[in-house]
Amino acid sequence: MTPILAAERRGARRPLLLMVCAALACGLPGCRDRDRPSREVVLYCSVDQQTAEPIIAAFERSSGIRVLARFDTEAVKTVGLVQRLRAKADRPEADVFWSSEIFHTVRLAREGLLQPYRTPATEAWPKEFADPEGRWYGFGLRMRVVAYHTARVMEAEAPATLEDLLDPKWRGRLVMGAPEFGTTCGQVAAWFVFYGEQRATEILEGLKANAVRLVDGNSTAVRMVATGQADLCLTDTDDVYAARRNGWPVAMKFLSHGGAGVLAIPNTAAMIRGAPHPAEARALAEFLLSDQTERLLARSDSHNTPVRESVAREFPAYASPPRLPVDYDKVADCVPTAIDVVRKVLR
Repeated sequence: MTPILAAERRGARRPLLLMVCAALACGLPGCRDRDRPSREVVLYCSVDQQTAEPIIAAFERSSGIRVLARFDTEAVKTVGLVQRLRAKADRPEADVFWSSEIFHTVRLAREGLLQPYRTPATEAWPKEFADPEGRWYGFGLRMRVVAYHTARVMEAEAPATLEDLLDPKWRGRLVMGAPEFGTTCGQVAAWFVFYGEQRATEILEGLKANAVRLVDGNSTAVRMVATGQADLCLTDTDDVYAARRNGWPVAMKFLSHGGAGVLAIPNTAAMIRGAPHPAEARALAEFLLSDQTERLLARSDSHNTPVRESVAREFPAYASPPRLPVDYDKVADCVPTAIDVVRKVLR
């Protein structure tokens, strides 16, 4: 055989040898891992994206599970995702609902859209932040506050109670997020529980008499205060922390209700009934309820207060003031009534 013919035959065998080597290599663990579809979980999240994304990334690193996150807009905070969950109830696409509030989560549980789950950690969960049937758990508290422009309102005169906002001197100086949405909706519904419908309606009428302006969400309200378009607004602690981080002339006072305490609004984590990825959903829900997540939230720009006392002690700067003794289930019951009265009085 000539050297040229021998070389041609060797060359012809090379593609076959490469195919055999590739097939053998794909039998190795590393190749199998690359070919195997990656695990994933679909998350509906109404928490501000910049706050949620580092926590989602931490979960992905620790679990190897990819998170497909769907966020809500500021103007319809939480409500947009809630309506989508209802619309997809027969064939859910979401696995986990991480809400920035609790009231709509309670209502979803009652409608049968949430899946109960329990772990050793949830067995010791603070009862005020746990559904008795295990369908949702609360963590990472924000507080309702009055934010004010530091050059236009002195700290000593800034309202400290809801009743203070009804003083005629604040006429035309106050803004608040649309009460049909987000945490403002929960706060107004809490008035109906704490004060009763008659007094809550009178408070709304007093705010109207003071020419309160309604805007698209808490962050918009704080921005209007910072830019001098308003002197005061109702909002959450995280929006004030964000304003101060930006160097805006905004400060806050915790808003007591009748001197009884400040409304605390927890994040909530819930698994969706019929979730397409149940194992991954459980892993994500457990991560959201972990010490690690509460620490990440406390350290974040949002500075949420941990519900675990042992973790909360690590962050005294974000300690919770005396909290309003409110039944979140009853508040959720009052949401439709509160929205109806709001539309009659303020719209």
